[in-house]
Amino acid sequence: MPYSLLIRNCGQLLTMAGSEAQGPLTGAQLQAWPVLENGFIACENDRIVALGHMSELEETHVTAATQVLDAGGRVVMPGLVECHTHLVFGGNRAHEFQRKLQGETYLDILASGGGILSTVRATRAASDAELLENALHHLSGFRRYGVTTVEAKSGYGLDAETELRLVRVAQEAGRRQPVRVVPTFLGAHVPGPEYKGRPADYLQMLVRDVLPQLSPEDVPFVDIFCEEGAFSVPEARQYLAQAQALGFGLKIHAEQLHDLGGCEMAATLGAVSIDHADYLTPAAAARIATQTQGQTVAVLLPLVPLFLRQDRYAPGRAFIEAGLPVAISTDFNPGSCPSKNLWLALSMACLKMGLTPREALAAATINAAWAIGQQKHCGSLEPGKRADLLVLDVRNYEEIPYWLGENPVRHVVIGGKLD
Repeated sequence: MPYSLLIRNCGQLLTMAGSEAQGPLTGAQLQAWPVLENGFIACENDRIVALGHMSELEETHVTAATQVLDAGGRVVMPGLVECHTHLVFGGNRAHEFQRKLQGETYLDILASGGGILSTVRATRAASDAELLENALHHLSGFRRYGVTTVEAKSGYGLDAETELRLVRVAQEAGRRQPVRVVPTFLGAHVPGPEYKGRPADYLQMLVRDVLPQLSPEDVPFVDIFCEEGAFSVPEARQYLAQAQALGFGLKIHAEQLHDLGGCEMAATLGAVSIDHADYLTPAAAARIATQTQGQTVAVLLPLVPLFLRQDRYAPGRAFIEAGLPVAISTDFNPGSCPSKNLWLALSMACLKMGLTPREALAAATINAAWAIGQQKHCGSLEPGKRADLLVLDVRNYEEIPYWLGENPVRHVVIGGKLD
């Protein structure tokens, strides 16, 4: 068959290849993935079918029907994978920004009825059409930054009806535009306001009334916020075990503000990811890496402490040296990270968490795909995977985190189609 799309003269082709059979990239592997100089990549319909050096290009597969894009010596890489976002919500929290600047903490604002609860009120009041319009707007923004797959958490309804609405809106948003959406159920964000002081009762309501209405095939993961002011480690353990018994994969927000032990607890249950981990110790990271054989990914969110003006960042360098796989995400949400700029998150991971440029790039592609169970489909450039790839306006991958906050994307290809 002729190629439907050919990108030629790639100055550097960043493949991120080689992890699908073993697991996420860990340790030295995180920066040992191949870079092909002066390469090409070819697609048939929505799949990658060939890549290599320009001298290896089979010109007989290039016909009048082939769309040919000359990269002109630029960097070509997989589409970014956003593995931790809170995509669907109503309103915004710009009115709380001044309070943060005046010194109020995340937990101070939450305790006063703001924070998550402020967004809950706006989200419950929004119609499905309004929520969908907002989600599509944000997905368009992600696409401009080169993000081709997005995980989308619920969590701003905190009652059965609205949480189910948020899942449905995320799924519909995925159908309406090309960026792929992977839903995660985060009804256990904090206890709903009607359950103030009764977190265990709230979790049992979710297990009884909401989880049975969701299919693990369509909503593959259940998440919980294990933190002071949210849910304790014992509460989170029971809830996650119940979700697992229903067939869901597990995730956890943990060790964001305190070292409570939530990451290790979730890892013992086989969680696919442990997210935030700013207070996870290197010793605990080593235990998790050993216990899970490097299968549980620590999702690092460097823009959150930046926006919250916190000094503590996850010790990414120590995690890597301990053998714990790491991924990078923005944690896009209205309260602690109103940014879709995953490139900025890459730079901050290098500046504040000790990652190298090569490690950061792998963390936002193939390891991020592992963190949401999409490693067979995206995150690397390999024959048989979806043709999700980017042409960047740089000629060396080292420039990517160096140009702080800039968007290097020149072209986006999703499913073999040039956007």
